[in-house]
Amino acid sequence: MRTTKRVRVEDISKPSAKLTELRREDFKPLPEPFQTPEATPEFTPLSEKAAETYESSLDDTIAVSIPKPKTKEEEDRLVAQFLSGLQKLFTKENNWTFLQPLLMSMDHCATCHTCSDACHIYEASGHNPVYRPAYRSEVFRRLYKKHVKHNGNGGMLQAWRDGEIELNWTTVARLAELAYRCNLCRRCAQTCPIGVDNALIAHEIRKVFSQEMGIAPKELHESGSVLQLKVGSSTGMNDVVVKDNIEFIDEDVSEKTGLSITTPWDKYGADILLIHNAGEIMSWPFNPGAFAVIFESAGLSWTMSSEIAGFDSINYGVWYDDAQFARVAIKHAEAAKKLGVKKIVLGECGHAHKALTVIADRVLTGELNIPRESCMVTFEDLVLNEKIKVDPSRNDFPVTLHDPCNLVRLMGVVAPQRRVLKKIAPRFREMTPHGVDNYCCGGGSGFAIMSGHNFGDWRAQIAGRKKLEQVLNAFKEELDPSINKYICAPCSNCKGQLRDLLAYYDVWEKHRIMYDGLAELIVNCMVDVEPGFIEWEWH
Repeated sequence: MRTTKRVRVEDISKPSAKLTELRREDFKPLPEPFQTPEATPEFTPLSEKAAETYESSLDDTIAVSIPKPKTKEEEDRLVAQFLSGLQKLFTKENNWTFLQPLLMSMDHCATCHTCSDACHIYEASGHNPVYRPAYRSEVFRRLYKKHVKHNGNGGMLQAWRDGEIELNWTTVARLAELAYRCNLCRRCAQTCPIGVDNALIAHEIRKVFSQEMGIAPKELHESGSVLQLKVGSSTGMNDVVVKDNIEFIDEDVSEKTGLSITTPWDKYGADILLIHNAGEIMSWPFNPGAFAVIFESAGLSWTMSSEIAGFDSINYGVWYDDAQFARVAIKHAEAAKKLGVKKIVLGECGHAHKALTVIADRVLTGELNIPRESCMVTFEDLVLNEKIKVDPSRNDFPVTLHDPCNLVRLMGVVAPQRRVLKKIAPRFREMTPHGVDNYCCGGGSGFAIMSGHNFGDWRAQIAGRKKLEQVLNAFKEELDPSINKYICAPCSNCKGQLRDLLAYYDVWEKHRIMYDGLAELIVNCMVDVEPGFIEWEWH
């Protein structure tokens, strides 16, 4: 194995073809039978057109697609914009929501690199120094200390003490891309002995580029939050299309289960407003169908909303732009307020949980502060208190649980889904590690929907590598393809990443490892439902 070249923090500002290079020989070996470098597909090189058109000097891939400036004057203008955003980021009036924790992370880092040992991306890359959580943070920290804290007048002694980085277009462009080499899983923050949050720093870097410079991945902004606020869903489906899809889902589920299922729409005064990630409706329709079966069978008073964003819990703003986040969160609360529901229950979407139940507390006040609940808690009540009847023998196959970062590590919703699984899945086994120590699927912070250029390769080979290792180890005694195996992944983004990751390495064909949500697993063992709700086929 080649030793990855040493890259210093100050090297980020020095023009070169690439700051670092990626080779599969350097990546952490996977477990058998994927342990050889050849088991990992070749990394697709960037096309000549992409390399000529977009900034690509960080590594071998592109996430943000920043057009290369055509003149030195344009470069200088962009650098000035970045500096303006950097200065605004550290003012209370512009960043009152996150200023205090950001300042603490800026001023307190012991450079012990404990965070590196916690980072799945750094580990999977073969300990590439550019992917250390503290690398991007230190770049940003030095720029902050020189241009904000000391107002550009730190002097030679201050520069010697804090470290000097030239603020040029190379630095800015690489920093933008580097902010999207982090899943924002916050495993590093959980591990840091003094509480430095390198994931928060990565998020705040993204925010500068989006809110001040108009630079963000198309999948998150233009095709994400902007589309959601315009038509109601980041998938592009409006309320009419969603209602039609749900009607088809109800019909399919009714036929499959032997029950008569009809999803209620815009029912005023219901106890629950259920909001799904619209990606489930489009890509995994049996998930919203399973929710309808569970809620109807339990006799719950519930409804869905046809308001803008009211039928799509996605909030991509939580990953890159506070203004977009707030706009979407308010739409969710307004939909609930209009229907006079007692609470919102969020479907299986990790980032939607964090966005609406944690971060939204900063913007949802007064009449918009409507109670919000995780579906994990709802499921726990229904299953453990036997409001629905289950037969665990119907789930007599190996099951493991993926912990979505936003739901588990960042919110502490750890036990409810496990109590359910222990009751309904007799062959359940944990990943190692699990709970708040579990690893990101590799699709967090928007990556699951980002596959432009060759970013899909980076996502599968590096970001998702640790999760694939965990999955293979969880089923290591039962990898025989004659045995159906189930990854319970109660998060739409995680399911998207697992779909792509397992397909990338051909794990379904070779080892019969499937993924799906918790709702489907519950319905599969409900005694009032016809057997065979889970279909063992790739989707």
